[in-house]
Amino acid sequence: MNTPDAAPCPEVLYEDNHLLALNKPHGLLTQPAGGSRDSLEDRARTMIRQTRHKPGNVFLHAVHRLDRVASGVALFSLTGKSLSRMNELMRRQEITRIYHAVVTGNLPADQGTLEHFLRHSRLKSVPVDRAHPGAKRAVLEYRILARTKRLTLVEIALETGRYHQIRVQLAASGCPIAGDSVYGSVEEYVAGGIALHHWRMEFLHPVRRERLIIEARYPDQWPLHPARSA
Repeated sequence: MNTPDAAPCPEVLYEDNHLLALNKPHGLLTQPAGGSRDSLEDRARTMIRQTRHKPGNVFLHAVHRLDRVASGVALFSLTGKSLSRMNELMRRQEITRIYHAVVTGNLPADQGTLEHFLRHSRLKSVPVDRAHPGAKRAVLEYRILARTKRLTLVEIALETGRYHQIRVQLAASGCPIAGDSVYGSVEEYVAGGIALHHWRMEFLHPVRRERLIIEARYPDQWPLHPARSA
């Protein structure tokens, strides 16, 4: 059995004294939860101890969380200063987060906006009427990048950050993400994963004040790539 000390750390996308970005694989928790003995956070701490020769506690906190079944950019703060400033950027919606998803079905147009009202129910999000108690507005922008007869590659920019927002909004629009049986997909992807990938983050570095762009390559099993320009 692998332990966090033995398990390899995923690909490093960016690292300095303040931030660490990793390309999270599907099937791995971002943070420890529910008695799990393995998570991206645990692996990252182990890597920092080894590469920076820190035998004691390592300050490392997730700036955001990715669903266990999703892949892509996962960002951690390595100092209290960067964590507080990144949290403030998140609150002010000054971090651009771009996702790619492979779906079945047909979206209303080649690009547009999806708006729903959602409530959290038993480890899922459920679309409800806006007047429903606990309903929260969810908005995302999308554009189609590529199509085959069966699958569509969609780029998504979040305006809000609700629980399972991308997954439930696409499913509610008749386009569940490949592999996402929780939200009605019958399209296979890979065991323990869905075709949802956090492809890009863009924000002002919390200490250096430089514009930072971080991108993560697709998993090897990714079923559809962007169409190339002629």
